[in-house]
Amino acid sequence: MLRIPASNNGLYLGTVPQSAAAKNGGTLITLDHVMETLPGVGRTLTVAELAEHVDDMAGRLWAAGVRPSEHVAIHLSPGFDTYVLATAAARIGAVPVMLSPALEAGCVTALLGRLDRPHLLTDGAKLDGPLSAVPSAGLTGSIIVTTGSRPGTVSLAGLAGAPRQRPVLLHPDQPALMTHTSGTTGLPKLVVHSARTLRGRFRPQERLASLVRRRETVAIHVSYVHSRMYLALAVLLPRAMPLVIMNDSDPAGVAELFAETRPGFIETHPNSFMEWEELVDHPRKPLAGVRYFSSTFDAIHPSTMDRLLRASERRAPLFFQIYGQSECGPLVGRGYTRKNAHRADGRCLGFALPGVTNFRLVSRNGARPSRETPGYIEVSTAGRALTYFGEGERFDRQVYGSWWRGGDVGYRSRLGCLHLLDREVDVIPTIHSTLEVEDTVLARLEELTELVVVAGRDQEPVPVVCTRDDLPLDPGRWQAAVAGLAPMAAPVRMPLAELPRTATMKIKRVELSQRLRTREGRAS
Repeated sequence: MLRIPASNNGLYLGTVPQSAAAKNGGTLITLDHVMETLPGVGRTLTVAELAEHVDDMAGRLWAAGVRPSEHVAIHLSPGFDTYVLATAAARIGAVPVMLSPALEAGCVTALLGRLDRPHLLTDGAKLDGPLSAVPSAGLTGSIIVTTGSRPGTVSLAGLAGAPRQRPVLLHPDQPALMTHTSGTTGLPKLVVHSARTLRGRFRPQERLASLVRRRETVAIHVSYVHSRMYLALAVLLPRAMPLVIMNDSDPAGVAELFAETRPGFIETHPNSFMEWEELVDHPRKPLAGVRYFSSTFDAIHPSTMDRLLRASERRAPLFFQIYGQSECGPLVGRGYTRKNAHRADGRCLGFALPGVTNFRLVSRNGARPSRETPGYIEVSTAGRALTYFGEGERFDRQVYGSWWRGGDVGYRSRLGCLHLLDREVDVIPTIHSTLEVEDTVLARLEELTELVVVAGRDQEPVPVVCTRDDLPLDPGRWQAAVAGLAPMAAPVRMPLAELPRTATMKIKRVELSQRLRTREGRAS
């Protein structure tokens, strides 16, 4: 089987803005928010100004005592300044450790403890809010605050004018960035990336970008703590693509923003695309100019792809579905059009990228992997992370030579397409695939904004439904929609905002299942 070669050199995130500015410094970046660390910037800046701010912040971090190879835990309120500060830390050779703003205090405490007294880069809102319950001083080497000042902390604002520093390029196999897993099954794991593995992730994403033949405005609504944000900008900034960087996924605000900026390329999480289905009939036609939709975190429901593609007024719009994992980056993918999205098999995630990624299926029970007896999905890519920080043995248990077993189960179709049926921890014995059921029912009931099938107290499948405007679900329509499917419990209706989510908007299925079991226990 074809072996995926490692990258020959590294991708150094701290130099990306400077290199891009040298090529096209005037390219515009539009934000839907004001950065708290840099309020004077407003909502627009050029690539050259971005590079200047990264250089400035790198000098300030050095003056604050940050040095090469040291860990800088970045836990900030959502905003593009997270990207600015992470790349600034990388520019002086430090290792940014990205901690989602959505993490609970106990989780932050555990991860800081695992890092062994890192620098903590945070803001006043976090210190006064969730971090007020965290013994930060005892867990960190220093606390650097981005806004205002606090006793016992270093004020980043007070270091304005600090001497600039030359970029520090560590060996390409040394740790360069840490992100964390989604935490859908418990405490997130800290994933360690090197400059070389980041370059490995860059290659498939650059290949996707090469399909965009003309200059398009690109709108991105992606978690600032996910490696995807840093790889996306490493690909896009040098290409002179005007960017729209978004904090807010609320459809009303998105409609106005898109009506003003008219993006031709949109990338976001699958669940955000589901939210944006209501934009299809918006009078300002915010999706009319979109030529490319890209979903790179998880499988997306075919009905969602179909509705969004039909909202575009561009000739032959495309919807890219890319499947990847925190530990490996993008792995397989395929494109859909108006002609085939409505009849797509939502479990078909796509094909490996020749020479860049590969996958195989390994039996779980001695039977040949198939739709009826799905196998473990194992992948091979130059973008695979180095390890889990502080949990190397746990990482190594998922390594099989050059292959990585990520915990998903599925099969390969006759045409070579990878079909994902479920996460192994989400498998329910009486149902073939929870994800397949969700695809089917969502396509039949347009009044649903989300459907998640999880295990109940006795391992029975329990459908959790969210409806548009939280309206009651018609029992007759529900029964018609689930006709012919495996038996399930009665649907549990829940407001969309109450579903537990990760930083990339994935549903925390294990936590949701536990909530339902607790609710059942109280009712019995």
